[in-house]
Amino acid sequence: MDIIKGIRSRRGAKLNIKGVAEKILSKTSSSPTYALNPDDFFGTTPKLLVKEGASLKAGDPIFFSKQDPRIKIVSPISGTIKAIERGPKRKIEKILIESNQSSEVRTHDVKNWDKLNRDALVALLLESGNWPFIKQRPYGTLANPDETPKAIFVSAIDTAPLAADQEYLLANHHENFQRGINVLNKLVDQAVFLGVDASHTAPFDHVENVQMYTVSGPHPAGNLSFHIQQLSPINMGEYVWTINPEDVVNLGRFFNDGVFSPQRTVAFAGNALKYPKYFTAKIGVELAPMIKEVKIMEDSPRYINGDVLSGSSTTASGHLGYYNNLVSVIPEGNTYRMFGWLPFVDNSIMSLSNTSFSRLFNKKGFDIDTNLNGEERALVVTGEMEKVFPLDLYPMQLLKACMIEDIEKMEALGIYEVVPEDFGLIDYANTSKIEAQEIIRKGIELMINEVG
Repeated sequence: MDIIKGIRSRRGAKLNIKGVAEKILSKTSSSPTYALNPDDFFGTTPKLLVKEGASLKAGDPIFFSKQDPRIKIVSPISGTIKAIERGPKRKIEKILIESNQSSEVRTHDVKNWDKLNRDALVALLLESGNWPFIKQRPYGTLANPDETPKAIFVSAIDTAPLAADQEYLLANHHENFQRGINVLNKLVDQAVFLGVDASHTAPFDHVENVQMYTVSGPHPAGNLSFHIQQLSPINMGEYVWTINPEDVVNLGRFFNDGVFSPQRTVAFAGNALKYPKYFTAKIGVELAPMIKEVKIMEDSPRYINGDVLSGSSTTASGHLGYYNNLVSVIPEGNTYRMFGWLPFVDNSIMSLSNTSFSRLFNKKGFDIDTNLNGEERALVVTGEMEKVFPLDLYPMQLLKACMIEDIEKMEALGIYEVVPEDFGLIDYANTSKIEAQEIIRKGIELMINEVG
């Protein structure tokens, strides 16, 4: 496959953290429960289709989006609705499913799928529960079935700290990956964009019907916002769709046998683990059985659904997020470092500052924790955000526009081009200790509510 373009970012940072998952793949032991969290579907308000005690087959719908009732979220396994957990204002926070260990599945007719027109194919994806795999830019919400995207992006490179190796995830799934690509190509007017590492190997060399591009540079070079801006910038009224590589494989499996595929290959990583490695699992799986195998070396670790910059906190009794291929486990930062700001006092702290000597030490990786090593303070112009932000935008000015809810300035400064995870490294690097991702998330919510 010919490479259409190579893109490179010189801005960003590689965070060298101990505990990268070894390429050892274990099958998850039986999980008694699975869970779906509506918060995983940003911008979606759920409407339940089932009640507690209801019996389900794998692939049966559990809730739909109030914004578009055609978009259904389905059960990853067969079982019974054990609990529907609610928070303030009766917000649905978690739907807990108790597995019955049976193989009952809902099936769909996928014969001659390649002869279906676009509308029929979209209808099948919606009805089968596969549509939530596809997200939309701007905003990073679930894709609008009524729109035809300008482009579809699949990024098989992840530069986040401790990230799962996408080549390893896809190594034995070429046939289903290619079928999934072929399905996506029927939804768009140009071939799917496929991003790979500049030093990529198989299985990507043999993928057909894609526009392949290479990516190099430090994190967040792997973020799709950077790829889209470089290759197919979003203009007013345009849409770009994105989908994770393993979900392309899941689409391929569905169009092979007509059964919803919830497979997840999960990397357990972090410096709080003795045996970091990979597991085969399903969406929403319970984390506890896998945690037993990787062996926790800390008394009170932090469990994170996702990477350490942009993931969400969970517990040892929690469940895997809908889109996650990574669970990070690091020590809690509950200790105070006396005079930790002085050079050479403690060089175990990973820092991006030129005043720190940490970059001269621990070449094999840092033992990190959750300590912020500071507190929130005034937001001042230092230029440090721009050094780790590869998009052609002004990150500090965009953050300020979001904070004062100035919609016109937010639009002019590029709110349509970003999602919260693009500011994960800014959260880590900026000395003001502001929650940049949360500010951007609230800004996007404001845009959805006021502009649409």
